Amino acid sequence: MMINQSPVTSAKANLFVVSAPSGAGKTSLLKQLIGEMELVQTSISHTTRIKRDAEVDGVDYHFVEIEGFKQLIASQAFYEHAEVFGNFYGTSKSSIAEQLAKGIDVILEIDWQGARQIKQQLPDSRSIFILPPSKSELESRLKGRGQDNDEVIAGRMNAAIDEMSHYNEYDYLVINDDFSEAVAEIKVIICAERQKLALQQQKHAQLLCNLLE
Repeated sequence: MMINQSPVTSAKANLFVVSAPSGAGKTSLLKQLIGEMELVQTSISHTTRIKRDAEVDGVDYHFVEIEGFKQLIASQAFYEHAEVFGNFYGTSKSSIAEQLAKGIDVILEIDWQGARQIKQQLPDSRSIFILPPSKSELESRLKGRGQDNDEVIAGRMNAAIDEMSHYNEYDYLVINDDFSEAVAEIKVIICAERQKLALQQQKHAQLLCNLLE
């Protein structure tokens, strides 16, 4: 895991880091969330992973070859990049800064290692960890995908337990038992963070000045 320090400047919105073990429902939750909320988007990561049938390049991920990914690393195009299950993932620094400057809240879907280091570099970012209601439910969801064999699922379960052990490093915790309730809880978190004093002072500086003249 490597993080390139590049503080986000002139941000008019919040950066949220969201992590969860594979199978906890993070992607579905965030897709529903973005469909219901304005001015919030997930960052589209670059990856060397093979595109799945239902995925769209430039929408789900920017799919690139390994050599192309290495060139992006060399040019310091990523804010963070990591290797997960033999594939590489990276997030564009410039795209995050542009979205935040436009007042769009950005959600980064990354693992606990990336979340820890981003928090160190950007203490104003907020982090959310999503947990399944039980290990048996998590395993059932992984099997229900129909994408992996038993050996791969066993490996993902072991990785999930390690991932879940870092839940206490996050600012917020959401249990994805009832889907609609979990979406509502994440929405509450985002809405509350939008009203924090420092962000409101920056967004409404002229109004505050006029009111206090």
